[in-house]
Amino acid sequence: MMNFHVLTLFPEMIMQGVGTSILGKAMEREYISIEAVNIRDYTTEKHGKVDDYTYGGGAGMLMQAQPVFDAYKAVEAKILAANNGANAGVKKAPRVIYVTPQGQTFHQGMAREFAKEDDLVFLCGHYEGIDERVLEEIVTDYVSIGDYVLTGGELPAMVMIDAIARLVPGVLHNEESATTESFDNYLLEYPQYSRPEVWKDKRVPEILLSGNHAKIEEWRLEQSIERTKKVRPDLYEKWAQENEEYFIKKAKKEARERKKAKKKQLAEKNSCNS
Repeated sequence: MMNFHVLTLFPEMIMQGVGTSILGKAMEREYISIEAVNIRDYTTEKHGKVDDYTYGGGAGMLMQAQPVFDAYKAVEAKILAANNGANAGVKKAPRVIYVTPQGQTFHQGMAREFAKEDDLVFLCGHYEGIDERVLEEIVTDYVSIGDYVLTGGELPAMVMIDAIARLVPGVLHNEESATTESFDNYLLEYPQYSRPEVWKDKRVPEILLSGNHAKIEEWRLEQSIERTKKVRPDLYEKWAQENEEYFIKKAKKEARERKKAKKKQLAEKNSCNS
């Protein structure tokens, strides 16, 4: 089972967001666990404050180091105790992901990497962020979901949890789904169709009705390539660089088809002349 731990000021936001659909069912079946830890529970300030003004001036408030650090240490202790119970002598601190627009942009390869972990801790900031000193102390990965700013780290954390959790064995009913979708090997997903066969005078491509699975897979790959080339040329270039053999095989196949068509045309011409 993979365990997600979210350090946040709004635990109810996390649990409401992940408690339904595929993630909710995955938690029920114990393929994953998700806990939201309220940072406010760990403040030593008598009024429950977790933020203060920034040194040097500036707009907004900053989350303080002490409650964040203590909340993390409580989670770390829990993880280490569980790990040591299962593997005597093993002490491995978890990876801590700080959700920040200053981090590396999240992508599918990163999701696959994170999915190999037994435990992941997400740290969600608010206000003007979090005191740099505690980030230096506990954070292992700085990750962003895009070049824009949100009011807090909860939504990005849920986005990443969703992307990572679906790669955990058992979470998806159809395991193939996790390896045949957009961004697998840089390519965007091919177009898909369901019933009815004709809708608003638009027909399902004939090849998908042929039953020829080899031809269908070939068509799907070609569609993925064309779609990626048109919509995400940056991804297409990466794919093309790693798949030169595809273009060599395609060129040879097209040469054979041209030769075959020329022979057929010549045979038909000779037949007419005779």
